[in-house]
Amino acid sequence: MSHALAIANTGPAEEEENEVVLHTRLAEGQRAAIDEVYRAHYDALRAFAHRFIGDPATAEDIVHDVFIALPGAMRRFRGDSSLRTFLFAIALRRGYKHMRSATRRRAAFGRLAEEPEGPPVPPPDSALGRKQMAGVLYDALDRLPRDQRTAFVLCEIEQMTAAEAAAIVDAPEATVRTRLFHARRKLRELLDEGDVR
Repeated sequence: MSHALAIANTGPAEEEENEVVLHTRLAEGQRAAIDEVYRAHYDALRAFAHRFIGDPATAEDIVHDVFIALPGAMRRFRGDSSLRTFLFAIALRRGYKHMRSATRRRAAFGRLAEEPEGPPVPPPDSALGRKQMAGVLYDALDRLPRDQRTAFVLCEIEQMTAAEAAAIVDAPEATVRTRLFHARRKLRELLDEGDVR
């Protein structure tokens, strides 16, 4: 039987059994299992970390940390969420650790930069304009409380449902919705006032 046919004939019970075996292999630190999960989830985790932190190098470090920590984390995994949700939760915790230093670093660069009066802001459809708009958004995100920033990045940027975000942050779905509401309102105020650099 071909591999594709075997997958097509896999029923829910077999999928669940395969998942349990994968979790066990991950908890044992089996390189092949970690590589399999890495290939399946790297792109999504890196995109999330980059959007959450705003710095591609730090995002790469966070993803690297997630996979280094994965065997130990799997030993504590209760199985009450999907593996993808569990990976996002690890990345989020790692992101919280990096977020403070990333925010301080951007603030320091902002203070050091002497921006002379220059040409008008390029249109948003140019590459430079998009980069500047992203910078303004990250500056505004830096001014949100951590929980609101998290809700905004997960729900608005990563396009997760409130239920998925709630599973990642280990909070009630209604709490995530409330945080998202306040994050949207605060971001709108900051962007309308032009109170970000």
